[in-house]
Amino acid sequence: MSNQQEVNMYDALRKYVSEYSGAPVTDEEFELIKVAFTSRKIRKKQYFLQAGDVCKYIAFIVKGALRQYSVDDKGLEHIIFFGIENWWVSDRESFTMLTPSRFNIDAIEDCELLVATSEQMQHLVSNSPAFRKTIALLDQRHSIATQKRIHASISMTAEDRFLDLLQNNPTFLQRFPQNMIASYLGISPETLSRIRKKALQK
Repeated sequence: MSNQQEVNMYDALRKYVSEYSGAPVTDEEFELIKVAFTSRKIRKKQYFLQAGDVCKYIAFIVKGALRQYSVDDKGLEHIIFFGIENWWVSDRESFTMLTPSRFNIDAIEDCELLVATSEQMQHLVSNSPAFRKTIALLDQRHSIATQKRIHASISMTAEDRFLDLLQNNPTFLQRFPQNMIASYLGISPETLSRIRKKALQK
């Protein structure tokens, strides 16, 4: 990776923190961020995390797409999360508690990431007001998203879950294969195909 590519990656994170926190990132804070994060490239189908390993890093996605999923005893994949540009990816439980992860995280496209350890994140939260505000807002939104996802899985029809995804994250339908979208929605690919066809007709 060239120096210019690395500069662009860190600039993307600086812009994100500035916009998310509503406060400009000072040069001093930017230097703290650059020290805390390491650039990493992973290729399509390569793992960021494998089940059974401890999740040692959280990643800011500069470019690319990833998924987080478990595999049951029958070998079926259950996708709980998709991540694209300007999203964060990690197994929060494993990352925080240092316990073996039950999830895999792998790349659906070639990815450019900025990764940091728990200690580095804590240092940033302690020393960068803009980053501290960003993480607080992220935690809030993560809790809300988790609550919505649980509500959708137990009370919404398959069609309603698809329409909700179409409204809130339409990019997913373009970036991820149909069988993965079906897994994320908790339905069969055949059901998704039927619902999608019906929605398009409307």
